[in-house]
Amino acid sequence: MLWKSILAAAIGVTIVGVQARAETPGVTGAEVKVGATFPFSGPASPLSNTGKGLIAYINSINDRGGINGRKINLITYDDAYSPPKTVEQTRKLIESDEVAFLFGPLGTPGISATIKYVNAKKVPHLFVVSGVTKFTNFVEFPMTTTGLPSYDTEGRIYAKYITQARPDAKIAILYQNDDLGKDFVNAFKGYLKGDFDKKVVASSYEVTEPTIDSHVVKLKSSGAEAFLVAGTPKFAAQAIKKVDEIGWKPLFLINLVSSSVSSTIVPAGPEKAVGIVAATIFKDPGDKKWADDPGIKWLPRLFREIPAGCRHR
Repeated sequence: MLWKSILAAAIGVTIVGVQARAETPGVTGAEVKVGATFPFSGPASPLSNTGKGLIAYINSINDRGGINGRKINLITYDDAYSPPKTVEQTRKLIESDEVAFLFGPLGTPGISATIKYVNAKKVPHLFVVSGVTKFTNFVEFPMTTTGLPSYDTEGRIYAKYITQARPDAKIAILYQNDDLGKDFVNAFKGYLKGDFDKKVVASSYEVTEPTIDSHVVKLKSSGAEAFLVAGTPKFAAQAIKKVDEIGWKPLFLINLVSSSVSSTIVPAGPEKAVGIVAATIFKDPGDKKWADDPGIKWLPRLFREIPAGCRHR
């Protein structure tokens, strides 16, 4: 019910604004228009489950009467995890669809490309699905709130864990070459301080690369005994496969964004992922350990409702 509580609060604030300014777009007596972009296609498409889940949950809220008598008109667009496409689709949501606010758009590169525009337009930019540190700069981005734990905090947790579990280990980091991955590298720098350069070897990849196999081989050759992947599910799955293929046995960690069982572990092969460490803040519907959880049992019904009410365009 957390999403409903957050949406209700956001809609409540928006309605107060409407009472004060009649020209506020996206709100009528019957509905509140909300927008978001997700990578329904492209290199990060496994992350689109977040968008599909939001669509399904909003359908269920509307089926139960909406919030305070108003239905939620959710409009979502595919940005393919491409910043130029995110810019195009976000402008469309704000200038053509005239949404009241953006809720939960996903993708660090796209958010980086649109955050200044959205704030300049003074459109509420709520619970963006990224933990990038710079997005929490309220002075510069007062309309934006983040929906994930800080990547800096997450990275420092991993740095502390590795140094406690393997005090003398050289650490390899494979990171996505954007604000997401760079936050993790900077977190290790902040935690290890003067020891960073002698303890860490890092390699970055672009989301346009078809495979990261060569990066994994290079990092193994460094002699590292601990390995962190800081990226998105497609590349984490590739890393898991390659590590197994070349017989590397490091202390292996993957970041929260890549911790999905269905999007990362299953494509990689569960037998190849035994022993991998992942931090998480939620119950993963794809993890069999939650199969009997009442909330998880409710999800399949929600997802079956998506085709009938999906507003994805």
